[in-house]
Amino acid sequence: MEAKNASLEKSESQERNNLVAYWSVPLLDGVHTVEFEHGTKSGKRVLRVDGVEIFRRDWMFKLVGDEEFYLGKQEAKCLLKVDPIPNFAFSYSLLVDGKPLEKFTEKQSQAIRSWAVITEGKRYRIVFEKQTLNIYVNGELVEAECNFTCNGTEMSFLMGTTLAVIRAETTQKKQGVVHQLFVDGKCVEEDIIF
Repeated sequence: MEAKNASLEKSESQERNNLVAYWSVPLLDGVHTVEFEHGTKSGKRVLRVDGVEIFRRDWMFKLVGDEEFYLGKQEAKCLLKVDPIPNFAFSYSLLVDGKPLEKFTEKQSQAIRSWAVITEGKRYRIVFEKQTLNIYVNGELVEAECNFTCNGTEMSFLMGTTLAVIRAETTQKKQGVVHQLFVDGKCVEEDIIF
């Protein structure tokens, strides 16, 4: 990923006249937006992540091809593909960690649970990885104290000075294990971002 001048970050190309693709990518540290501008007459390519321009290429003669970049704190490898289609048109697709975005998002929805919480005047995003039992607060791995209960397990951790608990319980129904977040003893609704 190229480093850019501060002047390129948000000020230039705000009009987004040639915006041809927009994606939302859910990762452990949040949902990232990817925008792509493609000037087919000017040969311009502009890629923005979360509103920040990460690269600009002007006057490219080759209008098709791939652009590789990394996304989020986990540095997920992304590949933006520009492919030709009939009648001098183009298709745009995004691969994340080698998978089409739709497949990646589907896999994420099965592997993690996430919640958005505001406490102590701050916004927190809590992500729980079901396979590894890791807990991330705003993209940072946190230590949790795990305890067994008669219905399952509880994983306690802090968000600032606020106690949070993820409870994993088995259900009578075909749902399997249900994960719930409790902050100050109150159940928080899961963030459905997928």
